[in-house]
Amino acid sequence: MTQNYKFELNPLNLEETQLLHGLHDQNLKLLKQTFNQEFILRDNVLQVNTSDRKQAQLIFDSINAFIQHIKQNNSLDERDVIYLSQCVIEDAQEQFFKVSNQLIGRTVSGKPIYAKTLGQSRFIDALKDFECVIASGPAGTGKTYLSVVYAVSLLKKAEIKKIILTRPVVEAGENLGFLPGDLKEKIDPYLRPLYDALNDVLGIETVDKMIEKGVIEIAPLAYMRGRTFDDAYVILDEAQNTTKTQMLMFLTRMGFHSRLVVTGDITQIDLKQSSGLAHAKKVLKNIEEIKFIELTKMDIVRHPLVQKIIESYEKDEKNG
Repeated sequence: MTQNYKFELNPLNLEETQLLHGLHDQNLKLLKQTFNQEFILRDNVLQVNTSDRKQAQLIFDSINAFIQHIKQNNSLDERDVIYLSQCVIEDAQEQFFKVSNQLIGRTVSGKPIYAKTLGQSRFIDALKDFECVIASGPAGTGKTYLSVVYAVSLLKKAEIKKIILTRPVVEAGENLGFLPGDLKEKIDPYLRPLYDALNDVLGIETVDKMIEKGVIEIAPLAYMRGRTFDDAYVILDEAQNTTKTQMLMFLTRMGFHSRLVVTGDITQIDLKQSSGLAHAKKVLKNIEEIKFIELTKMDIVRHPLVQKIIESYEKDEKNG
């Protein structure tokens, strides 16, 4: 039997009300889509006409989670609406708010950087507690960006002396010789995501100076062979495109007072042979000193459309 459930919200000021509703009520429309349920929110009173009391309560709890997020961060976007609603469905909103205000770093403009999902929070905790972290997850989950932010925070505190960022240049293959320019000019486009993350937290000029001084090094994985890294924070990005031999080579570069972070997405392998990342996850799983982190589509912090695209491709894979 359908009933009209009414819930009263705590009073909000004009700015908080605008953030809650979103532009053209976009946030509330998205919440309605999430639960496939119409409702009315007016003058701090929520009305839900439904036969499902639990559904009405979840909508009310979601709106309260949105309000808490607004008061904590002075913002609420589509990604927040989707993620917080999911947290409420899984009864994980309290856990999320306990960890979501842990400051990781700041952008060059001073904007604070926080973990935006529980998965990201677990990843940051792993970076703090383990000397070697291997993180897997789809594009947009912040693996590379958060690794760089945390590395920069350690560098600023003088806990490390150097940051080394590397990735296999599989996309270039043997075509580097046909590209114009010197080696740096040829390789840099394939390393651009690493530069972008650094520039966001340090600024272009500072990054250029640190690269010139050797404090930051960005290079293809092939250039890591034969080296040992002491007092360094070393990040291997796009690790799904390493071979078994390359992965072993990288992991054994670890020196004293150094940390290794490996990130990748085993659903995006460009190799014509088995992935070193997939192999490492299998053969190293029993080593307690290595922490494995699995991020999922729920940890995607890019445009909400990215999550929908990934879900559609996953469905297609399952259907063969």
